[in-house]
Amino acid sequence: MNEPSYFEIQADDCERAKDFYEKVFAWKFSKDEKLPVEYWRIETKTSRGGLLKRPAPASMGSGTNAYVCSTETKNYDETAKIILDVGGQIALPKFAVPGICYQGYFLDTENNTFGLFEPNPSAK
Repeated sequence: MNEPSYFEIQADDCERAKDFYEKVFAWKFSKDEKLPVEYWRIETKTSRGGLLKRPAPASMGSGTNAYVCSTETKNYDETAKIILDVGGQIALPKFAVPGICYQGYFLDTENNTFGLFEPNPSAK
C-alpha cells in the first residue's frame, strides 16, 4: 500500500501553529513528553500527524524539503474564511479541477504551504 499514513508540520512557534490548526480543522493535539524535542501528536478524523519545533530557521536555507498535503473540507469558502481570520494567507486562490473538486493553497502562521479542497463533480 502506497498511501500516506502520517504527516508532520514544522513550526517556529508550536503553540501558535497548534492554535491555528485547532481553529481551522478542529484537530486534537497532545504533547509527547517522551521525545527529546518539542513534539505534539495530531489526531484528525482520518490521518495521524505530528507538530514539531522547526530544527533550523527557514532563513538559513536548511531544514525540511517536503511536499504539500491538502485537507478535504465540506465547504471551501467557509473554511477559507476561518483560515484568513486566524492568520493564514492565500498562496494560490481557489480554482476548479474540472469534474473533481475546488482546490486552493494557503500559508499557515508558520509560512508552511498547505492545500484545501472541496470535492465537487460539477466543478468547472
